[in-house]
Amino acid sequence: MTDALPEDTGTTLPRRQLGRLLRDARAATGMNLDEAAALVQWSRPTLSRLERGETEKVRVNDVSALCEAYGLSGEATAVAKGLAEQTPAKSWWHAYGDLIPAWANLYVGLESGATSLTIFQPLIMHGLLQTTDYARAVDRTYFPDDTADEIERRVQIRVQRQRILTRARQPTKAAVVLHENVLRTVVGDSRVMAAQCRHVADMSTRDNIEIRVMPFRAGLPLGAAVPPFTIMDFGRDTRSKRILEPSQVYCEGYAGSAYLEKRTDVLTFRHAFRKLEQASLDTRSSRDMVREIARRHESER
Repeated sequence: MTDALPEDTGTTLPRRQLGRLLRDARAATGMNLDEAAALVQWSRPTLSRLERGETEKVRVNDVSALCEAYGLSGEATAVAKGLAEQTPAKSWWHAYGDLIPAWANLYVGLESGATSLTIFQPLIMHGLLQTTDYARAVDRTYFPDDTADEIERRVQIRVQRQRILTRARQPTKAAVVLHENVLRTVVGDSRVMAAQCRHVADMSTRDNIEIRVMPFRAGLPLGAAVPPFTIMDFGRDTRSKRILEPSQVYCEGYAGSAYLEKRTDVLTFRHAFRKLEQASLDTRSSRDMVREIARRHESER
């Protein structure tokens, strides 16, 4: 975690996501830049800038024309058009179920590409640390109309996400602060919670993961309630040494989520995390506390 951030770039998250979507769609057709640009009567550099997320003004009609040329489905075209409308935004809020139906995939894509994650969770276990039983209990409540198969698919997505922390080569680094609420709030039942707490304690022994618990007695270190957030930092290109993606702050809420990438916003959340971290137990004491809470859940079965 560092405060040495680059200045704000001219590109934005929606521009970069739109560029990736269109680049992948073009690649799927087998067309090169020249061939695709000719289809919509553009120059090669113009299309290349769009795919890199460097186009300042993106017109929805132009994006629609590219989607048609690539034979994208109506849903994929809706996603692309929604991104085109959001391209100027540096700070960006989206509601679940709005024009862009697959926004969870956006977060998962960013998360999987991050080299380090800085996480604060005040109420619920972060998805990367959830056991399958805990995830299943959460999803059954949040998605009451889903079938058993749909719930299982959601759980398996969670399991796949978690591999970034446990893979053998270059696992993602994670610094996590969990409020004591997360460990004591019963999700599922006491058996589920006992296993969940033991899992957190085990994960905290990994070299790439630091987990601290902020106890009830810490009060309000920032003088206000803080939403759950994740700061995602990305590596540099091995050749050019350019940052692959600007740092992102992801704040999750019940009705939607916010993506923030302004330098000042990222710094604000870094400073907030530092204060939350200082108010928390150290890693060894946190692990001991998590295991003690696991034993208490076990005794309540």
